[in-house]
Amino acid sequence: MFYCMLPGGMIFLLLFVQGTLMAQEERGDLRFVFYNVENLFDPFSDSLTLDDEFTPGGSRNWTWARFLEKEQKICKVLASAGGWDPPELIGLCEVENRFVLNWLAGETPLLKYNYSIIHRDSPDERGIDVALLYLPSKFCPLEWKYIPVAGLTDPTRDVLYVRGLVMDRDTLHLVICHFPSRWEGYLESLPERTEAARTVRQLLDSLLHACNRPRILLAGDMNDELSDPGLESVLRVRMPGKSIRDSCIYHTGPAQGGFPGTLKYHGRWYEFDHIFVSGSFYKDSSLFVLPGGKTIHAPSFLLEKDPAVPGIRPFRTYNGYKYHGGFSDHLPVYIDIRRRE
Repeated sequence: MFYCMLPGGMIFLLLFVQGTLMAQEERGDLRFVFYNVENLFDPFSDSLTLDDEFTPGGSRNWTWARFLEKEQKICKVLASAGGWDPPELIGLCEVENRFVLNWLAGETPLLKYNYSIIHRDSPDERGIDVALLYLPSKFCPLEWKYIPVAGLTDPTRDVLYVRGLVMDRDTLHLVICHFPSRWEGYLESLPERTEAARTVRQLLDSLLHACNRPRILLAGDMNDELSDPGLESVLRVRMPGKSIRDSCIYHTGPAQGGFPGTLKYHGRWYEFDHIFVSGSFYKDSSLFVLPGGKTIHAPSFLLEKDPAVPGIRPFRTYNGYKYHGGFSDHLPVYIDIRRRE
C-alpha cells in the first residue's frame, strides 16, 4: 500500500500489494532497478531542445496535471519494484532534466527515502537523458562522469558511469545507457546503436584492464536484443555457464521462460531493457548475483489488454499522439546484489 498526494490536497491510497509481494520474494541486500519511463517531460518549453510537443500547446497537449499524474505513477512503479523496502539504486532513461527528477524524488512519496540524484543534460536533440537515483545510506558515489557517443551524425544520450561503495565496503562500477532508438518500423539506426555499443565496450575494457576483478553492472534500454550485432558482436554478452571469466560480460536473465519481454511492438514482445554484469559477480566475491537473477517487473497494474492481438501489453502513457493515461511503454527490470559476509 502507498499513499500519494494529489493537487488540491486530496489523498488517495494506491493498492499494489500484488506487485509488492512479487518484488519482495527473496529480496537481496541491494536492489538495482532500471526503468525507461517513456518521455518524462515537464510541460515547459526549452529553447535548446526539441521538446515543444510536450507542452500544453504542443501536439501531445502535455499539461501540468498530466505531468503530476505521470510522476505519481512512476513513484508507484518504483515503490512496488522495491518490495517492502525501497530500491537502493534506480537507473532511469527518457527523463528530460533535473527538474523532473527533483520532483520525483522530492515531491512524491519517494521523498521519505531521501534519494540523491546523479544527472547531467545530454546532447540528445529531444533533451532526454539517463540518470541514477540512490540511497546514500547504502551507496556512496566516489566518482561519476558522462561519456558521449562518438561517430554519430545526430547526437544521442551520453553513457553514465558511476563508481561507488556499497554499504561502505565494496566497490561497484555502474554503467547506465540508452542506445539510439529504432525508427521506421524498428529497422533503422543500427549503425548508431553499434557506435553506442562500441563506446560502452571501450569503457568496459578500460575498467577490466585497470581494476582487479571489477564488479561491473551495465544496464539500459539498448534498443537491441541479445542476438543483435551491438550486443552479440560488440559488447560480446555471454550467457553464464560452467566457465566464468572475470573479463567477460554476462547476461543476467534466464535463457528461456519468464515474462516474454519489456515492450511490445506490432504484436511482438521485445527484450530491449537489459542488466549485464562482469564475471566477478558470478564467482567467489563479496558481492554476487544469482544466475538468471534479472526480473522483469510486471504486476497487473502495469499491463492492459492488447486491442490489436490476443494477449496483454504495457499500459503506456500515449498511444501514438493520443493520451492514454498509463505508465510507460516499457516494463522495469531489476536485479538483487547480495553480499557475502
